[in-house]
Amino acid sequence: MLVKLGYVDETYVDAMQERERLVSTYIGMGVAIPHGTTTAKGTVKKTGIVCFQYPQGVDFGEEKAQLVFGIAGIGDEHLDLLANLCTLLEDPALLETLKTTEDVDWVLKQLSQ
Repeated sequence: MLVKLGYVDETYVDAMQERERLVSTYIGMGVAIPHGTTTAKGTVKKTGIVCFQYPQGVDFGEEKAQLVFGIAGIGDEHLDLLANLCTLLEDPALLETLKTTEDVDWVLKQLSQ
């Protein structure tokens, strides 16, 4: 989806998979935040984030994630994305709603704050 939306070129996907082989991007609470390796920084065209819901969970190492955020950032902008996500995910009720809502506008509003 990051490629389709023009955030990264296709090689970034390989870098995301490489990152996952090095260390899982699963952060707990049913959430994973896959992103590319440092060497893939040049393949990022613009900073962006995508969000996927997996109600039954998708495997991330030994864990299952119900919510997956794919991120890409120019320079250090990925750090801002991560900080904003972590702040958002601190609210347990909000996290559970993010995992199940079908209201795309609401999700976009939460991610853009």
